[in-house]
Amino acid sequence: MDRSVLKELEKMLPKGLLLYDEPMSAHTSFRIGGPADAFVQAKEADEVKAVLSFGREKAIPVTVIGNGSNLLVSDKGVEGIVLSIKDGNTQVGVPVYEDGEKAVFQAFAGMSLSAFSKGAAKLGFIGTEPLAGIPGSIGGAVAMNAGAYGGEMKDVLKSVRVLDKELNEAVLSNGELELGYRSSRILKEGLIVLSAEFELKKGSAEEALERIAELNKKRKEKQPLELPSGGSTFKRPEGYFAGKLIEDAGLRGFRVGNAAVSEKHCGFVVNLGGASCAEVKELMEQVRERVFKNSGVVLEPELRMIGRK
Repeated sequence: MDRSVLKELEKMLPKGLLLYDEPMSAHTSFRIGGPADAFVQAKEADEVKAVLSFGREKAIPVTVIGNGSNLLVSDKGVEGIVLSIKDGNTQVGVPVYEDGEKAVFQAFAGMSLSAFSKGAAKLGFIGTEPLAGIPGSIGGAVAMNAGAYGGEMKDVLKSVRVLDKELNEAVLSNGELELGYRSSRILKEGLIVLSAEFELKKGSAEEALERIAELNKKRKEKQPLELPSGGSTFKRPEGYFAGKLIEDAGLRGFRVGNAAVSEKHCGFVVNLGGASCAEVKELMEQVRERVFKNSGVVLEPELRMIGRK
């Protein structure tokens, strides 16, 4: 694309924030993906709005991502601007409201869900312990209604501040978000999360941190965290577990190039080193075909796929 147009955006942002031909493999947990024409990592809401507004005005496509933990990017890269809403801040701010028994905390969409959960626990507020091991940003977790170990985002969310496709800002309550299994109004309408409010109960900091450590130990024992992946590759079919269906189809360790079904947990596709997007997609397609043939169940991808075809 014509970089001269992007020079205007470069001037609007802090120095060094806009990168050209940035490899997306450096920004996904899968460690896969070709270059983005332009890449911006926004650390505050004003930067998010500026990039989206610029893209709209100049008719340049803007693809919004979180921290890339549930993402598969094309080997051919991404056209236009990739806007990563990600912040390295790990500090949970003071509550915007507190009555002794509960408190409401606000967090930027780019903050790590894990950091927020652990930070809240240290302050003695509970409810997010099951979510503490999820490797995603708050914005992405809200959009997907992320969940683990019996807890979901919908259990602790109070409200979310969003931008719609026309860049109008609104605050949506928990009830207005239509939160379901890995779905939300945010995904359905293409909304962009700017920040979220959580309502948490007062509890024991020591017990909350122990619970987080216990669940993270369990996660490490059962999931292939030692290898790059995009997390759970397929959604859980109603009445089944994707990993069990894949295992029953005889696909544990099944490979296409350097992409493989994890030996440790069949619900994960892992990058054994240098895997391509094309290899992951081919493997996923073969897994879907074999599982359907074996069980009659159609697996749906949980990974978000972006980039040039």
